[in-house]
Amino acid sequence: MNIKKQLVNLDYWLIAAICILSIFGIICIGSATHINLGADPDNFYKQMIWFAIGLMLMMIAALVDYEFLSRFYVLFYILNILLLIVVLFLGKNTNGATRWIAIGPVNLQPSEFAKLIMIFFLAKFLTKKQEQINQIPTLIFICITVAIPVVLIQEQPSLSASLVLLAILCITLFIAGLDFKIIKVVLCIVLPIIAFVFFDVSQESPLLMDKILKPHQFTRILTFVDPSRDMDSYYQTEKAINAIGSGQLHGKGLYQGTLNQLSYLPEPHNDFIFSVIGEEFGFIGCVIVLLLLLFIIFRCILIAVSIRDSFSQLIVAGVAGMIAFQTFINVGVATGIMPNTGMSLPFVSYGGSSMWTNMTAIGLVLNIGMKRSKSLFEGQI
Repeated sequence: MNIKKQLVNLDYWLIAAICILSIFGIICIGSATHINLGADPDNFYKQMIWFAIGLMLMMIAALVDYEFLSRFYVLFYILNILLLIVVLFLGKNTNGATRWIAIGPVNLQPSEFAKLIMIFFLAKFLTKKQEQINQIPTLIFICITVAIPVVLIQEQPSLSASLVLLAILCITLFIAGLDFKIIKVVLCIVLPIIAFVFFDVSQESPLLMDKILKPHQFTRILTFVDPSRDMDSYYQTEKAINAIGSGQLHGKGLYQGTLNQLSYLPEPHNDFIFSVIGEEFGFIGCVIVLLLLLFIIFRCILIAVSIRDSFSQLIVAGVAGMIAFQTFINVGVATGIMPNTGMSLPFVSYGGSSMWTNMTAIGLVLNIGMKRSKSLFEGQI
């Protein structure tokens, strides 16, 4: 199939949704960084550049032979680990976290790239080991391969990226055919652990969690469980909720958000961009953003269920799960139903590495979608 025929089979509805969401995100970042008040528009213009580069990466990923690249899935994994190690020794420290590698004027965040690399690695590995997926040695090996980047990322630290990798692991294992008996056993172990974490954190003298979690992570969970114990730490969540609520149905209008424009919102261009949307575009604006994200996830799911190739199906499922999980956590934090984890909103929040990772991931989905289109056209399925 030549490039011209491939372009005909592109899912232009998916591309349109991505572009609309990203452009809207740039507009919101402009408001969050107060370009209307004469503030430095550097981040606003950077996001435009990240988006333009992201479009190119998306088209490259849509046209590349990903099945050929899958032969080197182990090398991609090793490269991922090496990058995460390099960050710990040569990374740029910002606000107490070492998550970025400075290359000239650009700061790259390998923990973002790790998400897509692990989707690719797990999809290939689980396809090769599909017959042994419910065997304990295979499951242990899979968990170890995910635990290594998770531990390295936690050292930065970046709880949000670690959680995304764990979510990707759970989703790909489930889609690959993990036995429900194993899932029940895992749930019986994990759910009590989660309950213990929240219980222990809420105690005046915790037994264990204050020794395991980093201080800021412990504080975030404590603030979620009992905001009255640390109102200073609850400030971010409180202002985010107030901003969303003050927008009511229609919002106050672009550049008219009081809490946003007066700089009461923390990280408004990144982790709490949803609060800016809520205040300035109201309930309607929030619903439109969530519907666009839901549409993107739904298109990915449609492609996944129409593909017979397990490797391709796992990639698309992993991408859909990654976007869905990040959306749920980001919105959950902004609305106060989840502890603060510093999760970006896909395609909307500021950040080059996040944008490039998500756009490349969608490019792979488009690539696989064209493979589906070809099969349908040729009557193969």
